[in-house]
Amino acid sequence: MSIDVSATFVFQGGEGSYTEIAVRELVGPRGAATGLATYADVVDAVTSGRARYGVLPVEHSVVGTLQDAYDLLASGEVVPVAELVGRVVHCLVAPRGASPSTLREVLSHPVALAQCDGLLNRLPGARAVAFSDPALAAAEVARAAEVSRGAIASRAAAAALGLEVLEEDVADHGASLTRYLVVEQAPRPGVAPSTRLRAGAAQKTLVSLSPDAKGGGVAAVLGELAQGGVRVEKLVSRPRPGVSWEDVLYVELEGARDDAAVAPALERVRGRCSWFRVLGSFERATTEAREPIVPAPEAPREVRDAPPLPPAARNYPRAARQARSEPTVVRVGDVELGGDTFVVAAGPCSVESAEQIDGVAEHVRRAGARLLRGGVFKPRTNPYSFQGLGYEGLRIMKSAGERFGLPIVTEVMAPSQVDPVAAVADMLQIGARNMQNFDLLRAVGRTHRPVLLKRGLAGTLDELLAAAEYILSEGNQAVVLCERGIRTFETATRNTLDLSAVPVLRERTHLPVVVDPSHGVGVRRWIRPLCRAAKVVGAHGILIEVHPDPPRSVSDAEQALSYDDFTRIMGDLSELGGDAVFSV
Repeated sequence: MSIDVSATFVFQGGEGSYTEIAVRELVGPRGAATGLATYADVVDAVTSGRARYGVLPVEHSVVGTLQDAYDLLASGEVVPVAELVGRVVHCLVAPRGASPSTLREVLSHPVALAQCDGLLNRLPGARAVAFSDPALAAAEVARAAEVSRGAIASRAAAAALGLEVLEEDVADHGASLTRYLVVEQAPRPGVAPSTRLRAGAAQKTLVSLSPDAKGGGVAAVLGELAQGGVRVEKLVSRPRPGVSWEDVLYVELEGARDDAAVAPALERVRGRCSWFRVLGSFERATTEAREPIVPAPEAPREVRDAPPLPPAARNYPRAARQARSEPTVVRVGDVELGGDTFVVAAGPCSVESAEQIDGVAEHVRRAGARLLRGGVFKPRTNPYSFQGLGYEGLRIMKSAGERFGLPIVTEVMAPSQVDPVAAVADMLQIGARNMQNFDLLRAVGRTHRPVLLKRGLAGTLDELLAAAEYILSEGNQAVVLCERGIRTFETATRNTLDLSAVPVLRERTHLPVVVDPSHGVGVRRWIRPLCRAAKVVGAHGILIEVHPDPPRSVSDAEQALSYDDFTRIMGDLSELGGDAVFSV
């Protein structure tokens, strides 16, 4: 194994825990290995640098998948580098003088208790008591030193704590196995992992993904892997954070991520997913291989004709049109962006009060808007201008969205805002001034929320697509691009709305494209014709600002639309061809 066994290891559990036994077999009795209280503590010790490696249990041969560890791996803070397999032999242990007949409580982890039903049924006078870890349960029994209390734990724990082994190998199915992943701190972007896989060693790759229903779902993902000759060894399903009735799959594959067969298959799978991240490749333990999951391959799909990529496209291979055979459709709540329906997102530049946002939401919904937009954190040129209501504004906006059936879109300005805002908002917006805030792009890329990415004031289309690539490369495949005007020498308008960007982007990328005419010109009376133009040139939707009393808007009053203005615009759009998006 290529990991450094002289380094510091941490694991969850106490002295004599099954994980410690497995780690000691790897590092030796004098190796630096420390038990911690929780799996989260293990990850924190590794990411903070207090330990080089952490050991997380991921599967038990009787109980099955231990899903908490997968959720920690999905955070992207640690990467797997090796696999361990440890033997589990449950024993009934108790203080000296105790016997099975004296026991009134048996402590252990719920998983261990579930494996020992036969033993517990033979102890009718004893009740099972759940504990955080078998070894810690044994430590509690040793501390109490009462003959009425016993534990289900390892022989090593009993020896370390001075307890008697009353019965050995008490599990219903006999000795079992636990599979562990050794993890280390995730490398910084562009930096190779410190632990390298040995050449020729048997390897696996762990992938986290959410299949896109429109891309064929799980069957299509497995079909792509089978078609590429990639063996699937394990498939685990977990609820997708913040998205109801959708799952994240953890897929273990045979082979390393850069293998000649694995790498292209993974890129094809990425095109079938709304979320996709390679969590890492690692050396497999020398245990008997399980039967792979190999579905029948489906027929390859024809890739839609597209012109050759421009030279700059090497900077955005995942965002490029050729990366997917079908356009991406991004789902925001119950709304789809990128399909055949032209979507209107409307709302105030800034959330000012509950009365204001409720009134706007009610009107725009009645007029036909599908998404509610509004700023709660405001990037203002003048530091003394209104900066937004912050998290209180987010709460107010979410309440209005739920009341009127509108998913909400709001901007995040810093990585620290991403997780708390993503827990509430349905879509995260990256503003024009942050298009190349790479830490922020990576942060939203690690969420499961769709992202609206605005073009920078002086950003080229290739730079916009490269910014989208930052998000896609972190796992989040649900990205919508927004043309909002660029800064030119023209002074008649706030910006110059580049409507030619729409057909160019639709040719170069599979991602949906929307237009923000409000910021494009910054003058109320010119927004209406540009909304019509956005639909005609092939945009998938528009993002516009609406206020109950535009002259009193605390931000961007000159471009805020009145209710009457908005109603007229919705009528114009309807006359242009119903909900259909114009083809490009």
